[in-house]
Amino acid sequence: MSAALLEISDLRTEFDTDDGLSVPVDGVSFSIPEGKTVGLVGESGCGKSLTALSVMRLVPPPGRTVSGQVAFRKRDLLSLSERQMREVRGRDISMIFQEPMTSLNPVMRIGAQIIEPIVLHEGASRREARERGVEMLEKVGIPEASRRFYDYPHQMSGGMRQRAMIAMALSCGPALVIADEPTTALDVTIQAQILELLRTLQAEMGMSVLLITHDLSVVAQLADEVVVMYAGSIVERASAENLYAHPLHPYTEGLFDSLPGFHARQERLNVIRGQVPDPTHYPGGCKFRPRCSYEYEKCAERPGLLKGTDEHLAACWLVEDTERRKKPQTQRV
Repeated sequence: MSAALLEISDLRTEFDTDDGLSVPVDGVSFSIPEGKTVGLVGESGCGKSLTALSVMRLVPPPGRTVSGQVAFRKRDLLSLSERQMREVRGRDISMIFQEPMTSLNPVMRIGAQIIEPIVLHEGASRREARERGVEMLEKVGIPEASRRFYDYPHQMSGGMRQRAMIAMALSCGPALVIADEPTTALDVTIQAQILELLRTLQAEMGMSVLLITHDLSVVAQLADEVVVMYAGSIVERASAENLYAHPLHPYTEGLFDSLPGFHARQERLNVIRGQVPDPTHYPGGCKFRPRCSYEYEKCAERPGLLKGTDEHLAACWLVEDTERRKKPQTQRV
């Protein structure tokens, strides 16, 4: 097992709302090893992106991170001053956002946005930074990089903009890249190209990656370890191999069951009944209880992460009470 580059412990982020206290990140704990990819998976509204923003200390007001620890190379990011945190962002940890057209500045040329962190963090001259910027555009596969360096975001296709975002995120050689739904707005062919690009750049640069997605097929292609998130909490953690072979939590099982099968003809796709609960009104006991087909009296008590086999953890009493798991296995992709 590689040493932990980033260790998140009992992270809690809150918002004051008209409906009461909202807790979209509720005691999250997991780690990201050096040089590895961790997939953070769950439905929309589970708190994945807010977990990433909490790590980067970019939670928008009136949100606030109220407790926990985010240790990057054993240095707690939550205890840093804002000036110290600005030195970390972009240099040590960078972020690729899910929609580059809204994340890139529309009135700044692509090249100017790529070299900004190089000038800020490394004190490079404009000429040196431009050379590095063009080199990064070439590295991410943008043709005629020296010319496209002067393009505005609207002059590029969606795939090219995402490549430019990746170039900007990697321009200072960060140790950790947080990729928040990096392929969501792209068609399937371009998605595959972007994923292959991330895999190649990771191998070349040796960085760690936190891949945030709702798409289990994306996780299967890139992740070494998988963290499943539901209603602000971690409900399962395992190696990608173990999770795909034998999911332990009913929520994870439901995510797999809702995937279309290649070999079985289906009139309708399977779905998980109900919705992710409102973070201002989590149910008592297990948060997944109202949607779970295995629910029984023990679920009135909220379980912590229980250990299965091979460091496979799940927040479900079925880990210990295996006799209750009678549901037949369905085909998984």
